[in-house]
Amino acid sequence: MIYNNLRKIEENIIEACNKAGRNRDEVTLIAVSKTQPIDLIEEALEAGIVNFGENKVQELVSKIEVLNEDKHKDLKWHMIGHLQRNKVKYIVDKVSLIHSVDSIRLAKQIEKEARKRGVTVDVLIEVNIAGDPDKFGFKEEEVYSATLEISRLEHINIKGLMTVAPYVTDPEENRLYFSKMKQLSVDIKAKNIDNVIMDTLSMGMTGDYTVAIEEGATMVRIGTGIFGERDYSL
Repeated sequence: MIYNNLRKIEENIIEACNKAGRNRDEVTLIAVSKTQPIDLIEEALEAGIVNFGENKVQELVSKIEVLNEDKHKDLKWHMIGHLQRNKVKYIVDKVSLIHSVDSIRLAKQIEKEARKRGVTVDVLIEVNIAGDPDKFGFKEEEVYSATLEISRLEHINIKGLMTVAPYVTDPEENRLYFSKMKQLSVDIKAKNIDNVIMDTLSMGMTGDYTVAIEEGATMVRIGTGIFGERDYSL
């Protein structure tokens, strides 16, 4: 099942890239593996997926303990969910990228824990681009000043921006938000802030990833499209 799902997703990614005049290698597919059992993750690994995203620290850490063996040395973990400050210490030296830096206080906690361990952490600034009161992230008008402040932290590298777009039945409804994210990324990059690369744009999920790619996403986070519907009773 997973192999066939990935084949279809790959076709869609290529089509979206072609439509936007982009190269396929500009887009990284992140398999959202939250609530998924180890055997399905291993199936995705066998199908060629190396980037996995988790929402909860405890689940992420337990999966890292099982899967980060020599045979999975290419495996990269992404923290894509809301990260509580008291949980930073458990993952700061274990993940490839933290997508969800949604406050200055969280960034300072990441800095503190990274300094303790002598590591530098790659992060994305989370943007609540739709102004949804139920979602985390900086408001659009706050992003530049937040990026500037976080960029001064020595053990953090800002790689770009991330957003969780609204859930919609028609993905075209999110095109405006994805377009705004791309423009925001371009505008901040033009400021040439030290320690800010701004080459990563994490946006788009199962229902709208093709539109996100057309508007400039460099990372798409797909769970249901790869693994099928989740069983939250587990």
